[in-house]
Amino acid sequence: MIALILLAAAAPATAVEAERAFAADAQKIGQTTAFLKWSSDKAVMFTPHPANAHAMLSGRKNPPVAIFWWPGRSYVSCDGKLAINTGPWVRDWGKAVGYFTTVWQRQPDGGWKWIYDGGDALDTPRAEGGDIQPRLAACRGKPRNAVVLGTVGAVGYNTGGGRSADGTLVWSWTTGPKGDRRFLAQQWNGKRFETVVEDKVAAPPQ
Repeated sequence: MIALILLAAAAPATAVEAERAFAADAQKIGQTTAFLKWSSDKAVMFTPHPANAHAMLSGRKNPPVAIFWWPGRSYVSCDGKLAINTGPWVRDWGKAVGYFTTVWQRQPDGGWKWIYDGGDALDTPRAEGGDIQPRLAACRGKPRNAVVLGTVGAVGYNTGGGRSADGTLVWSWTTGPKGDRRFLAQQWNGKRFETVVEDKVAAPPQ
C-alpha cells in the first residue's frame, strides 16, 4: 500500500509535468529508453514517414548524449484527458536547435503516455518555457466543425490523428510521398475551434 501511495504521488499530474519527467528521464536513463518508457504501444514517430515508435526504437542503443527539451506551450481538453505540448529542443550542446510537438493521453491508471511525437530543426531557438500554465479548452457549447487534415485517395500520402473523448481538442497529421509533413491541433473555445498548433515540415533533401 505504501509503495502504491508513493507511486501515485510521484506520477505526473499534468501533461506538462509528464513532458518534464520524460525529458529528465532522457538524461538519466537514456534517450531511447525514455522514449520507449513514456510512449503508448501505438505511438507514432516519423523517419520521415510514419512509424510505430516501439517498432522503430526497440533494440536501438541510447545515443551518447541525449537531446534536451522542455514544454513551451500546453493545450488541454476540457475533460483533462488529452493534451498537446510544443516547445524547444537543443542537441549537441546547442549546435542544433528545433521544436517538438507531443500529443499526450491520460491512461486508465491516471498516468500519461505520448501517442504522437514530431518536430523539426530551426535556425534559431524558440523563446518559450519557464513556469507555463496549460490552456484548457472551454467546456461550454457543443464542439463542431473542426478542421481535420486528410488526403483521401491520394497515392503516397498517410494521415492520422484523433480527438479527446469530449471533442474539445482535435489533432491530425498528414505526410506526403517525399516525407513532408503537416500537423494541426485545434482547441474548442466555447464558440468555435481555434488553431493552436500548426507544424509544417519540409521533405528531407533527396
